Amino acid sequence: MKFLVTVALALALLTLESVVVKQAGLVLGRIDVTVVLVAFLALRATMLEGAVTAFAVGYLLDLMSGQPTGLYTFLAVFTFLVGRLVSTFVDVRGAMSFALFAMGADVGHSVLAAFFTWLTVKEGSTSSLLSGVPLQVMLTGAAALALFPLLRRFEASQERPMGLLR
Repeated sequence: MKFLVTVALALALLTLESVVVKQAGLVLGRIDVTVVLVAFLALRATMLEGAVTAFAVGYLLDLMSGQPTGLYTFLAVFTFLVGRLVSTFVDVRGAMSFALFAMGADVGHSVLAAFFTWLTVKEGSTSSLLSGVPLQVMLTGAAALALFPLLRRFEASQERPMGLLR
């Protein structure tokens, strides 16, 4: 996927996610659409394109989350790299296998985010860091199922030749 298309899609999805989460009244859970994008990048993008795009997507999440700056940027690139490694061992072709892959990536992403947050917060405010993870993983899996056809369409549109001389 091209860098600008992915970043614009991430920004649109993060905005939509924040509205949906607020309207649904989810206090402990969220829909981790950035992990879905990073998981797709891990499966389909080249190493340099994917790492740079994962960095940008993570930075957008940093800006919109209110967490310590750099946490989600680091985790997005780390998730991309681990996803690239895992993709050599598993075959992800369909929507259901992609949803499972994204859910696994979200578990690792959430656990690491909770761990690094636990390292940096004051005592007493760490009680609910992992309590919303099961709901978040399920919502992320549903988002991955919904976004898979769209992501495949973007990927297919970028593979077509763009002119007569190409």
